[in-house]
Amino acid sequence: MFKQDRQLPTWGERVKQELASLDIHSLGRVGVLLGGRSGEREISLMSGTGVLEALLSRGVDAHGFDPGLRCPTEIAKEKFDRVFISLHGRYGEDGTIQGLLDLLDLPYTGSGVLASALAIDKITTKRIWLSSGLSTPVFEELTADCDWSAVVKHLGLPLIVKPAHEGSSLGLTKVQALEDLPAAYKLAAGMDKKVIAESCIIGDELTCPLVGFGDSAEALPVIKIIPPQANYDFHNKYFSNETQYLCPTGLSAEVNEEVQALALAAYKVLGCKTWGRADVMLDKKTGKPYLLEMNTSPGMTSHSLVPMAANAAGVEYADLVLWLLSQTLQINENVDL
Repeated sequence: MFKQDRQLPTWGERVKQELASLDIHSLGRVGVLLGGRSGEREISLMSGTGVLEALLSRGVDAHGFDPGLRCPTEIAKEKFDRVFISLHGRYGEDGTIQGLLDLLDLPYTGSGVLASALAIDKITTKRIWLSSGLSTPVFEELTADCDWSAVVKHLGLPLIVKPAHEGSSLGLTKVQALEDLPAAYKLAAGMDKKVIAESCIIGDELTCPLVGFGDSAEALPVIKIIPPQANYDFHNKYFSNETQYLCPTGLSAEVNEEVQALALAAYKVLGCKTWGRADVMLDKKTGKPYLLEMNTSPGMTSHSLVPMAANAAGVEYADLVLWLLSQTLQINENVDL
């Protein structure tokens, strides 16, 4: 008889093994980018503060840098050896800061220029997913001279209107009636030149964090989100204690695995690396999961979802932060254009 191979260690077990052998001094002087100029500045400050405190607690020579208050080119003067990006939204999660760091030859956490630029644009992201056979809600790019009736006929009601380059539900409206569509467009257009409308999938709201790169990428546990009045808006995402998060989700193993497989495929096709988070809706009528968007610099606040999934996988917050930073020692090919 053949002897059965020993079960491979889980991601959580591998993280602990890698951190046990990590020389903290090899990380050098670390910059934590936080704040920035986007509409998500407030959340970025919260994320970055948590990351900075976690790194300091592990003995890392870490320093905060706010490109919303200082010229980003001043990063070069700080003589950082590597950077943890805790910026969200435009000018931080869209490939711009990644390009600057590439020019400075500074390793950084998260995806490179191309994947970041693709993922921040919800319309481009959805086109790539659809071309790869991945499910995502039917959508249209809106303009001021749209035929609103035709939009409703195509997408149905309710539908979702949001800025194409914003996150954290900023500028998002759930449109229930045709007459509300122009106002929803105006709100979103006030934040972004590109506005997207998509069919509203009614069902369970899920999210799936992802780690790694290429063939080594893997999905972490799925989280089910239950916000008050089924409204997962900015307040309920970051400041409400009423929103419920279930991990495990309470869904069947088959459904969880299907969501993880879909999220992982979405992450890989965009070329994401180190970490990310895919937001997914599970249609209550068909049971089919639909991709909403990909986050390449997820939140790291007390309400954030990647730390929650990592904890379910056996990795506490500070160890997650340190592990993400440690990946910059291994991934030097940050230029992915």
